[in-house]
Amino acid sequence: MASHATAVLERLARSALLPVCVLSGVVIVSGFFFPAIVGSVVSGRGWLVLSLLFFGTGLAYLALLPVKRPDADDSQPGAPYLLRVRHLSWRNWVGGFLARQDPVTFGVPVAVLGGFFAARLLAPARTGAAVTAAQRVLFRQFDWLFLGAMFLAVVYALFLLVGPWGSITLGGPDAEPDYTYPTYFAMVFTAGIAAGIVFWGPAESLFHYGAPPPGSGAAPRSAAAAVVALTYASFHWGVSAWCAYLVVGLPIAYYTHQHGAPLRVSTILTPFLGVDRLDGPLAKFVDVLAIFATIGGIATSVAFVGQQFLAGITFQWGVAVGGSGALLFVAGLVVIYSVSAESGVQRGIRRIAGVNLVLFALFALLLLVVGPRGFVLDAGAAALGRYATDFVSMSFVTSGPWAANWTVWNWSWWFSWAPFAGLFLAALSKGRRVRTVVFTGVVATSAASVCWHLLFGGTTLALQRSGRADVLAAVEAAGGSEAVAGFPVLAALPLSRLLLFVFLALIVVFIVTSADTSTLVVSILATRQGVAPTTGSVVFWGVLQGLVAGAVLLVGGGESLQVAAVLTGGPFAVLSVVALVGLTLAFRRHERDRSTLVGRVRAAIGRVGGPPGDD
Repeated sequence: MASHATAVLERLARSALLPVCVLSGVVIVSGFFFPAIVGSVVSGRGWLVLSLLFFGTGLAYLALLPVKRPDADDSQPGAPYLLRVRHLSWRNWVGGFLARQDPVTFGVPVAVLGGFFAARLLAPARTGAAVTAAQRVLFRQFDWLFLGAMFLAVVYALFLLVGPWGSITLGGPDAEPDYTYPTYFAMVFTAGIAAGIVFWGPAESLFHYGAPPPGSGAAPRSAAAAVVALTYASFHWGVSAWCAYLVVGLPIAYYTHQHGAPLRVSTILTPFLGVDRLDGPLAKFVDVLAIFATIGGIATSVAFVGQQFLAGITFQWGVAVGGSGALLFVAGLVVIYSVSAESGVQRGIRRIAGVNLVLFALFALLLLVVGPRGFVLDAGAAALGRYATDFVSMSFVTSGPWAANWTVWNWSWWFSWAPFAGLFLAALSKGRRVRTVVFTGVVATSAASVCWHLLFGGTTLALQRSGRADVLAAVEAAGGSEAVAGFPVLAALPLSRLLLFVFLALIVVFIVTSADTSTLVVSILATRQGVAPTTGSVVFWGVLQGLVAGAVLLVGGGESLQVAAVLTGGPFAVLSVVALVGLTLAFRRHERDRSTLVGRVRAAIGRVGGPPGDD
């Protein structure tokens, strides 16, 4: 619970945020729908500032609204307890800050990130060459590791859906979920997908269309290439991808809610180390890897998404934002997601995730209504059919550089994000059956991802093929940047201004929903075990993510840092296999005499169809 002083400050902040949001919103909406009147008055940087004020103050106001019901009892280890933040006065959270941090999980990631940028600044060529060489070795010599670990994750998830362990209720048979199912799904989906789905939605299919995968048998820019393109975009963002989060998150959930293990990524080692030895060197190493992967992944995403947002402002108003525009955007994001993370999972994280899902559904619906539905439905159906029939063969394709640059890269990226997304999934899953966790974390989320790529990617390909928009030329004119791909598509459709407005809102909200979660998760991992992170911890890690993103923009090395973060997917691919072995042993030891889903269905049919009196 926030102190009285904190509550007063929040009330004052809300009273200031609301009028700023309304006033900036009036200007932004006028600029979108009446650009001839307002556009000539406001500069490029002015539009950026107004956009950040509108989106930022609106989301911050939402995050700071008080909860209608009291927080969960701290004696009950549900999600509010596990993800809680201690709201202290500024004197208290500054004083004793370092004493509350774990010296290893706090100090090592900070030192590594500082060392990376020092090396990048002093020897940029050597640093980039070293990272690229490591990537080439890992992705081409050990591609079998990523492909095998991911396919094993899919098979294991399928078994949990229909097998006997799916009936296990996390937290015990009497445990109740902390959130309604729509809220649970919204937080799991939006935290794990980030703005990558907005960034790559119109772009990935386009790249595969222009240069189909080797062995696909499709000529570039042909009708067959369009189906292949949608198939591979769905494959890279579908079932396999989300299974990476599940195989890390479910073991953490089981050991945390069933056996009282701490909420840490290293908890996946519980069957081998025991709960009492999760503070040793090996466990610390796993948590350090998780923090580095999370900070590197989120920070580079913030930097790249900033470029996409600025491209949208330039496209809409034809104004240059300037070199400092991206830094200004990053600074604005830091404030938004830090406020959301500090407000806690019960307020900002939960509410902004709900807003995100509503905007996501609204944009998809608008795109379906005004877009080329015939092509989208026909090509999408063909792509889904090919996805289903070729899933196994696509899962084991090792066709040289293409597979390394696309499939293996994607699998490593998803595994590198699995620590923070999996841990968040674990915290939220108390009171849920294992089968529900698998359905939500894999089936429902991948269905939303695939539908998005079929809809947005299909619309992009339809406009490209018909000549209504030359998106490939726009990307080429921007130096090959994927950031611009969506804007020519939206401009060629009816209701283009409304679509662009919602699209820019999605860019901001999607990155906020991942960055606030990652900030909270890293704060937990870096704080000493048994101590909840404070406001100071959340602010520190939120600002550090922003500083890393700013350093990427100023010093360069964004691609190198992204690759370095993605390379941690290799160790986590190995750890995912270890986690599944350990979870299987734990299930066999503690969860005997469970019925399968098929067996329960047969029993239900038998009871319905049996003679009277059988019950």
